Amino acid sequence: MFYLLKGLEIGALPWRLFGYVSFRTICAAATAMLIVVFFGPLMVRILKSYRAMAVDRYKGIMPEEFINSKKNSTPSMGGILIIAGIVLTSLLWSRLDNAVTIALISQTVMLGGLGFLDDYVKITSNPKGISSRVKMAGQILISIAILSFLFNQPELAEHLRDFFVPFRKIPIFSNAWISGIVAGIVIIGASNAVNLTDGKDGLATGSCIICIFTYGALAYLCGHQVFASYLSIPNIPGVSEAVVFSGAVVGACAGFLWHNCYPASMFMGDTGSLALGGIVGLLAVLVRQELLLIVAGGVFVMEAGSVILQVASFKLTGKRIFLCSPIHHHFERKGWTETQIVVRFWILSGVFALIALASLKIR
Repeated sequence: MFYLLKGLEIGALPWRLFGYVSFRTICAAATAMLIVVFFGPLMVRILKSYRAMAVDRYKGIMPEEFINSKKNSTPSMGGILIIAGIVLTSLLWSRLDNAVTIALISQTVMLGGLGFLDDYVKITSNPKGISSRVKMAGQILISIAILSFLFNQPELAEHLRDFFVPFRKIPIFSNAWISGIVAGIVIIGASNAVNLTDGKDGLATGSCIICIFTYGALAYLCGHQVFASYLSIPNIPGVSEAVVFSGAVVGACAGFLWHNCYPASMFMGDTGSLALGGIVGLLAVLVRQELLLIVAGGVFVMEAGSVILQVASFKLTGKRIFLCSPIHHHFERKGWTETQIVVRFWILSGVFALIALASLKIR
């Protein structure tokens, strides 16, 4: 919306600033953070009034001494506030005629809606939420809808069919169908990986801030013709608006962390984690760096990978690799405090992000 003010010539205010991606990104981050910080206490009261409390999902899985029963009185579904902050801020600071903006906002709302349904069922009828099949079907349909929209944009389609791998300047193949399938897997995988990471106060929130900031930086480089040429990465028209959206997400997550740091006053629930994970995945797709997500989102890969390995090992051999999965629970069982787990995983997220950015020069 504010982008439209860039052509005004009224008064002394430099209205052209509203046309700059960097200025709008900073404003988006600040706006989203202020919205979430300011309305956080109200959201907590609303969730408590509707008894939207966190479900004790670890009962029967972990020993009682490792379960913090106080968290059962902490409201969940705080992801509603994150999504509201992201969407409202994006409507204010993004170009609404841009296909990238439309795709990012639409997917965030749809995955947030799917997560809301899961949280609602957990609170009202079934502590396990909707079935994994229903959740997966919803994620598949949403990813198909978003990717179909993007592949039907001529200026984006020619880039989306190119598949890049780290350390190579040119795509290894160019095929819309294969690239589309890989993109869908990345979006769904990232959505579920962030969902699995959301098990400790601030863990998923802080990790998302670092990962999304990284992909926002990549989007800025891809959208800048000079930088893209210098780094031998694809120059993708319109992807600069993903930078503004990333700023809104980082700001909203930072604001939520104000309320979600230990001891959390509310949790994001699946409403927030499914949406944030989808954002991570879609950003990786838009900048054509899907495989780099293995590095940039290393913490999410660790969390999801630990669950996959644990299940596979138990089914094949009857033995468990970890004391408990996802892996943050393994370290909890090893004696790490919640704060130690969260801060150390944030540090790992930062290291992974730096490695991912450094890989752009190794081509």
